[in-house]
Amino acid sequence: MAAPQTKNGAISYTDLGVAIAILATVIMMIIPLNPIFLDMLLIFNITIAMLVLLATMFVEGALEISVFPTLLLITTLLRLALNVSSTRLVLLEGYAGQVIERFGNFVIGSSPVVGVVVFIILVIIQFMVITKGAERVAEVAARFTLDAMPGKQMAIDADLNQGMINEAEAKKRRRDIQREADFYGAMDGATKFVKGDAIAGIIILIVNILGGFFIGVLQKNLSVGQAAMKYTILTVGDGLVTQIPALLISTATGIIVTRAASDSNLGQDLTGQLFGRPRILYIGAGVLALLGVIGLPPFPLFSMSAFLAFLGYRMTRVKAATAVAEIEKAQEQEIEEIKKPENVISLLNVDPLELEMGYALIPLVDTQQGGDLLDRVIMIRRQCALELGLVVPPIRLRDNMQLKPNAYSIKIKGVEVAGGELMPDHYLAMAPGFDDGSVPGIDTREPAFGLPAKWITAQMRDQAELAGFTVVDPPSVIATHLTEVIKTHAHEILGRQDVQTLVDHVKQTHPAVVSELIPDLLSLGDVQKILAGLLKERVPIRDLVTIMETMADHARITKDPDVLIEYARQALARQIVKPYLVPGTNELAVISLDPSLENRIREAIQQTEHGTYLAIDPMDAQRILSSLSSEVERVSQIGYQPVVLCAPIVRLYFKRLTERIVPHLVVLSYNEISTQLQVQTIGMVK
Repeated sequence: MAAPQTKNGAISYTDLGVAIAILATVIMMIIPLNPIFLDMLLIFNITIAMLVLLATMFVEGALEISVFPTLLLITTLLRLALNVSSTRLVLLEGYAGQVIERFGNFVIGSSPVVGVVVFIILVIIQFMVITKGAERVAEVAARFTLDAMPGKQMAIDADLNQGMINEAEAKKRRRDIQREADFYGAMDGATKFVKGDAIAGIIILIVNILGGFFIGVLQKNLSVGQAAMKYTILTVGDGLVTQIPALLISTATGIIVTRAASDSNLGQDLTGQLFGRPRILYIGAGVLALLGVIGLPPFPLFSMSAFLAFLGYRMTRVKAATAVAEIEKAQEQEIEEIKKPENVISLLNVDPLELEMGYALIPLVDTQQGGDLLDRVIMIRRQCALELGLVVPPIRLRDNMQLKPNAYSIKIKGVEVAGGELMPDHYLAMAPGFDDGSVPGIDTREPAFGLPAKWITAQMRDQAELAGFTVVDPPSVIATHLTEVIKTHAHEILGRQDVQTLVDHVKQTHPAVVSELIPDLLSLGDVQKILAGLLKERVPIRDLVTIMETMADHARITKDPDVLIEYARQALARQIVKPYLVPGTNELAVISLDPSLENRIREAIQQTEHGTYLAIDPMDAQRILSSLSSEVERVSQIGYQPVVLCAPIVRLYFKRLTERIVPHLVVLSYNEISTQLQVQTIGMVK
C-alpha cells in the first residue's frame, strides 16, 4: 500500500525508499565502501538507535510503535552490514575511517587489554542482562496476551450488548486486541535478532584481532607489538561503534516489552510513581545522611540527602495544594448542584436569518390553511444558490406578538434590517408608470424596492391587470422582499464556515485549485473577504473555481483583498456585464466619467500601511454626487438601467463614494468590457 502523500512531500513514497535502503544494506556486505561513506553510515546507525530509544520512552502504549519488531530486524541487518564493511577495510587497508579510529583511541588509550575488556563488558551487559531479560518478558507477554484474548473478546461483546459502546468502538477494541497479540508474538521472535547480534559481535571481535594480527605480521611486515596494537585499536573501535547502537536498541526493546498499560509516557510514569511519595524521599534522605555520619564520603552523601529532603518538601507542598484545590472544586460543584442554574448556552445562539410575523400573517405559513410561504422560502434558497452561488443558511420563521398583527420583520443575526405591513385579504398592485387613479385601492409602497403601489381587493384584481398593473399576492410580497434583503446583505450572511463548505465542495472536483490557494497563499478569512466583496456588488460567486484560480494567479503579487476583488471581477466579466446589456443586442449603454474627474479621483487615492482610501474634498464630492444623481435620473427616465463605466483604478473608489446615495448603482471598469461589446455613452458625470 502506497504511503500517503503529504503537503510538503516529506514522507511521500516512503515505502519505495525503505525498500531501496534495505536492498542497499544487503549490497553493502558485498561492495567495498569508502572510509568517509562508512563514517557517515556509522553515525547514521548511532542516530537511528538513539531515536528508537527516545521513541520508546515517549510512547504511552506498545501499539503506538507497532513497527518495532520489524525495526529490530532492519537495525540488526544494518549493524551486521557495517561490521562486514568495516572488517573488510580493517583487514585490507588497516584503516576504516576516523569514527572507528577515534573510538578505539578514546577507549583503549595505550592499553589494548583495557579496550578488549571494556568491549567484552558491554557485550555481556547487552547479551546476559538486557537482551536475555527482554527476551523472557516478551515470551511471557506473548503467552499471556494470547491466553487473555477470549476473555477480552467476551468483555467487548458484553459491553456492546449492554449498549455501553457502539459497533464502531467494539470493532476498534477487537482490532487493538488482535494487534496487541500480533505485536507481542512478533517481539518474542524479534528479540532473537538482538541475541544473535551480540554473539556475532564477539565472534567478529576475535576474527578481526586474530586476522589483523596475522595480516599485519605476515603481509605488512609489522612487529608483533605493532600489529597487536594497531588491529586491536581498530577492532575495538569497530566493535564499540556497532555495539553502542546495539546496546541502545536492546534497552529500547526492554523498555517497550516491560511497559504496562498507561495513559502517560515513561518519563511521566517514573517521576510520578517514584518521586510522588514524600515519605519515601524523607526516608532515603535520612539513610544517606546516616551513611555520611558513620564514615563514608560525606560530601556526595550529604548533597544527595539534602536534594532528596528538598524534593520531599516540595512534593509535600504540591500534594497539600492539590488536596486543597480538590476540596475547593468539590465544594464549588456542590454549590452549583444546589443552585441548578438554567442552561443558558443555547440562548447565546444567533440565527443568521429570521422572519418574524404578526399573528394575522400566520395563515401564510400554515399549510393546513393553504399557506405556501414555507415552500417559497425553500425556493428562495435555491434561487440564491443558482443566481449568487451563495448557500443561504436556514431561515427561521416565527411569530412575534410584539409586532402589529399585519406586520413582519426580517432580521440578520438578530438585528432587524427590513420589514413591512401586509393586508392578507388584498393584493398589491403596482402601476407600470403614471397612476391615473382608474384602479381604486389603499395607497402604499412596495416594501422591497419602495415603488408606489396600492392594496386592492380580490374583486379588483382582473381590472388592475387589464389596466397594466403588476398584481402580486401577500406571500409573493414577503418572498420578494426577503430575496432582495438576502441579495443586498449577502456579504454579511457569508461567514467563514460557509466559505469552508464552499471550498470543501470545490475540493471534491478541483483539489489542485484548493491546495494551491489555501492556506499557502491566502487564509480562509482572506478568501471570505474577497467573496464577500464580490457579493456586496451582487457579483455571483457560483463559478468559484474561476475565482479561486484568479486569486491563486495574483495572490503571490498582492494580498490586498480590494485588488484581488478587481482581478476576480475581470475574470467574471461576461457574467457581470450580461444582465446590463440592451435586450436582444450586444450593446451596453453606459454613463461615463469626465476624464478630468477620473484624474481628480485618481489623485485623491491615498495609500497607507492599513490599506487605501479616497481623500476627496467634501464640496467636490457633493458636486460629483449631484451630477451623478441627475444623470441616473435622466437615464432611468429614458428606459435604461444606470451603468457607470470608468477606469479600473477608479472603479472601486467611485463605487464607495456613491454607494450611500445610489446604493445599487452598477459601476464597471474598462477591463470588464470585452471587445465584442458595443459601448454606447448616454451620459457623463462631470
